[in-house]
Amino acid sequence: MPVPLIRPMSKRLVSLDAYRGFVMLAMVSEGLGFSHVARNFPHSSFWQFLSHEFSHASWTGCGAWDLIQPSFMFIVGVAMPYSYGARRARGDSSGRMWGHVVYRAIALILLGIFLRSNGYSFTRFTFEDVVTQIGLGYIFLYALLGRGVRVQSIALVVILVGYWLLFALWPTPGPGFSSMAAGIPPDWHRFTGFAAHWNKYMNPAGYFDQCFLNLFPWPKRWVYNGGGYQTLSFIPSLATMLFGLMTGEYLRREGELMPKVKRLALAGVACLAFGFAVDGNIWPFVDWHWSIAPVVKRIWTPSWAVYSTGWTLLTLSLFLWIIDLHDYRHWAFPFIVVGMNSVAMYVMS
Repeated sequence: MPVPLIRPMSKRLVSLDAYRGFVMLAMVSEGLGFSHVARNFPHSSFWQFLSHEFSHASWTGCGAWDLIQPSFMFIVGVAMPYSYGARRARGDSSGRMWGHVVYRAIALILLGIFLRSNGYSFTRFTFEDVVTQIGLGYIFLYALLGRGVRVQSIALVVILVGYWLLFALWPTPGPGFSSMAAGIPPDWHRFTGFAAHWNKYMNPAGYFDQCFLNLFPWPKRWVYNGGGYQTLSFIPSLATMLFGLMTGEYLRREGELMPKVKRLALAGVACLAFGFAVDGNIWPFVDWHWSIAPVVKRIWTPSWAVYSTGWTLLTLSLFLWIIDLHDYRHWAFPFIVVGMNSVAMYVMS
């Protein structure tokens, strides 16, 4: 007898809604204004630490604030086996579910374009924010649902290694390259040596956007995104969602929850160790200046996809341990409510 694509729906993980709500409330808090306060106390190590953790890294590295987007994308993957398992259990056909997947993907892409165009007199056809990136990868993610660990692992390796090779083999700009024309400030810290393949705008994804985005109508030619964000980041961010998908399918299997939580936590530690191994720049309090795969959230490097997954796995493990294992859930009620209405919260923010 063939194995069904999706097993029957198991008990809902309240911790997943709580984690998602926690992430959304953190996002709308705008960092609690710590970075603004820190400007008034430039010599305070305490306020500078909070400013670092509650602000986005300018390029390489990671603060707590940088983990909001990967957490949200990871949770999309974790939730998929549960949501489509419920649809299959109530009798939805494969065609109906594929239709829902395509509809959701298109809706997310258009929602992102709409929100980024708010306040402008023209439509901003860019594809770099979180909901659009999820929409671009959503159909591919669903295609991997229920395909087994072996197929999903091969897909992970192809995505991560392939995207790394795309940047590693892409030629760096020659001596005639104008940093100012490309939007790079004179005082911008650039990678040198091999890591230079992942410099701001000076990479294949930046070149792709200059070609692709100018196919859409703009008041003047599109040259670069001020923050360095890029359309093709949806490819490695698909790996982030795939990590979540594999986690969700693992949690839905039969068996005790406690051993699963321990294994997820160990997997999280392994992902963090990988990030430290390939990028010496993210070691705290160490200035090594070497990297074979820079950890850069703004262009979602493959090393960032793995490293950030380490933190999401550890955080999910903590929520599982507190809420689903020990049933301490009353404190999380506001998070659960927001987590069950995450897209609405994102739009309101």
